[in-house]
Amino acid sequence: MRERFARATNQMPELFYRRNLPHWRQDNAAYFVTWRLAQGQRELDSTERDVVMAAIRKFEGQRYELSAYVIMHDHIHVLLAPLPPNELKEILHSWKSFTARQMQKEHKRFGQVWQDEYFDRIIRDDQEFAQKATYIVGNPQKRWPEVQDYPWVWPTEI
Repeated sequence: MRERFARATNQMPELFYRRNLPHWRQDNAAYFVTWRLAQGQRELDSTERDVVMAAIRKFEGQRYELSAYVIMHDHIHVLLAPLPPNELKEILHSWKSFTARQMQKEHKRFGQVWQDEYFDRIIRDDQEFAQKATYIVGNPQKRWPEVQDYPWVWPTEI
């Protein structure tokens, strides 16, 4: 996957669109993406984290190359590269809408589950890729140092 990052930094065109945050797009790029629960929503329980994890893993290798993810108590981080013709905003919409419906239906959540907006960043090089992957894998240990095995992180080590 790292070879894609080297190729992506030399390829154009870049695309840009804006919701509340600006979103840059580049062909053959990889992204670090974060999204959060909507304000007022309770933390994700273990079964809800399983729902999110299953959604993220569902189309790996078909719609995107998945490099790392972590599902925390109130937010999610994913490191991925969309596979053409799939676009990042459609992948995120799919994950967020599917998981929201599942959590409303099976886990008694009400109202808006996820914030509308999400943060994304184009990965620029191998060093940034390694930094983001390390951050994702280390996120549970940073938040909960006493936790030894955290089942909602992949890969388990870098």
